[in-house]
Amino acid sequence: MEACSPCPSGMWIQEWAWKGWWLCCKANTPPMTLTSFPRCSTPYSRLVLRRILRRAVRFSMEILKAPPGFLGSLVPVVVETLGDAYPELQRNSAQISNLVLEDEAAFLASLERGRRIIDRTLRTLGPSDMFPAEVAWSLSLSGDLGLPLDMVELMLEEKGVQLDSTGLERLAQEAAQHQARQAEPVQKQGLWLDVHALGELQRQGVPPTDSSPKYNYSLRPNGSYEFGTCEAQVLQLYTEDGTAVASVGKGQRCGLLLDRTNFYAEQGGQASDRGYLVRVGQEDVLFPVARAQVCGGFILHEAVAPECLQIGDQVQLHVDKAWRLACMAKHTATHLLNWALRQTLGPGTEQQGSHLNPEQLRLDVTTQTALTPERLRAVENTVQEAVQQDKPVYMEEVPLALTAQVPGLRCLDEVYPDPVRVVSVGVPVAHALDPASQAALQTSVELCCGTHLLRTGAVGDLVIIGDRQLSKGTTRLLAITGEQAQQARELGQNLAQEVKAATERLSQGSRDVAEALRLSKDIGRLIEAVETSVMPQWQRRELLATVKMLQRRANTAIRKLQMGQAAKKTQELLERHSKGPLIVDTVSAESLSGAMPTFTAEAWALAVCSHMGGKAWGSRVVAQGTGSTTDLEAALSTARAYALSQL
Repeated sequence: MEACSPCPSGMWIQEWAWKGWWLCCKANTPPMTLTSFPRCSTPYSRLVLRRILRRAVRFSMEILKAPPGFLGSLVPVVVETLGDAYPELQRNSAQISNLVLEDEAAFLASLERGRRIIDRTLRTLGPSDMFPAEVAWSLSLSGDLGLPLDMVELMLEEKGVQLDSTGLERLAQEAAQHQARQAEPVQKQGLWLDVHALGELQRQGVPPTDSSPKYNYSLRPNGSYEFGTCEAQVLQLYTEDGTAVASVGKGQRCGLLLDRTNFYAEQGGQASDRGYLVRVGQEDVLFPVARAQVCGGFILHEAVAPECLQIGDQVQLHVDKAWRLACMAKHTATHLLNWALRQTLGPGTEQQGSHLNPEQLRLDVTTQTALTPERLRAVENTVQEAVQQDKPVYMEEVPLALTAQVPGLRCLDEVYPDPVRVVSVGVPVAHALDPASQAALQTSVELCCGTHLLRTGAVGDLVIIGDRQLSKGTTRLLAITGEQAQQARELGQNLAQEVKAATERLSQGSRDVAEALRLSKDIGRLIEAVETSVMPQWQRRELLATVKMLQRRANTAIRKLQMGQAAKKTQELLERHSKGPLIVDTVSAESLSGAMPTFTAEAWALAVCSHMGGKAWGSRVVAQGTGSTTDLEAALSTARAYALSQL
């Protein structure tokens, strides 16, 4: 998501929250207004809800001795109690129940694993020993099977054991520094194989990493995905500075080369997998894997070693299922979006690049057709239609030569391997590659090495939340999917209702200047909410055009009321002081403070006095000046013309 001072990814918020740093992170986010209240629409808010839910799971199981599925059974009660205040609970009650049940089941397995690891570690400690920071840290960095650090600390407190907070703070600082280094270009990072390291591997005859197990996943009858594990052997270990070593020690961050892996390494615009690995036969020691990257045909895994790991060890790899599934949904959605753009804007539309992670996708396209709000909406509708049809997604490796003459086949201007992987939506690959079928003109067919959904329905929804022109003819689109997309649509509808209400208020008119100024300020806040909220871009553009027009009308109404107020006040003064050479009276400071929103008294006086070769001074509401002229009418005309130009 594009945001000012964004919170770190969920994995890092989890660690920062242990130190109370989440307060700082929260304080840096833009303040919410009454017009923008995206319920649980940010990664941070979803993380908080998940943490609350998992605390409740542990309490219900260990304290209340409730059976599995207990929390899910309470959803109907919550819906009945709060459904009137929160109608979305009634609309989505079945989905909420399923999500709670799934998360509860996943976390119970994680909790049991964490309990075993804690108990095994405690048996190795003396009476006064503190719980090792490295073990607690590895528990928290294991993707969807991880335990929050505050829960680990609570479980230890209940056993009367103190956590090594100093060691944990050191690991947190190292993690923050490492995260900062990851923002640098890959070549500048320590965990990277340079040409010398690659040459040494080739000299030793080490074969490239077999990454085919990354495609080993299937779709269960209930719609959930099953990701296979992968057993591998450690071929080489590296320290953070890229030095090859035979083993790594406790708490050390390292790079691992394996003979095979099921981790997707970052390439083709798709973010790397994350997860963990365990030594075969010692499944209770988790080695968190932060990411994987391709280095000259080898895949380097970045990991933290809570215990010793050495060359020759047999390990089992587990990808973070939620992370991978979110990437798969974004990647399939990217293909659908690319196809929908060509369908809507014409065949001259070409992809220039893309990038996706679990939170959002980015697609750069060149097109000669303007991306109007109507066309953006049409693109979304085309994607939604393919998603609702729940089309199968076919993937197959074929000889590169078979793809050369296929009309409509999408591929980037880059070198592809031979054989090459083809991803086709709704049409089997063999049929899509038949030049006579023209299938590639009617659906999404692309050359792609990424991981994808097996059916389009799991995309859920797609919303384009931003567009920006990179250069003439090239536009960058940002989009979100699934629950986030649905929440963006709801927020867009809420803001549309507020714009409608503001339009009605403006049509009714204001009784006085103060009321008109309040309406103008409300419209200004509404403009800010529309500009900054996560919502459909087509709707943002339409609403912005409307509210900016409302702002102009509101300002015009203010000026008319002010002029009427000034005329009335002038008449009152003249009537009250009909005799005498001068007028001495008072003017309300409150009326003056809002009487000149478009220009100041000082600027007005300066414009007139400068015309007379003089000078002026004062404030926004009152000013005086001096000058000399033989043509007083010209000076008065200057004053009148300046005021009219500002009004």
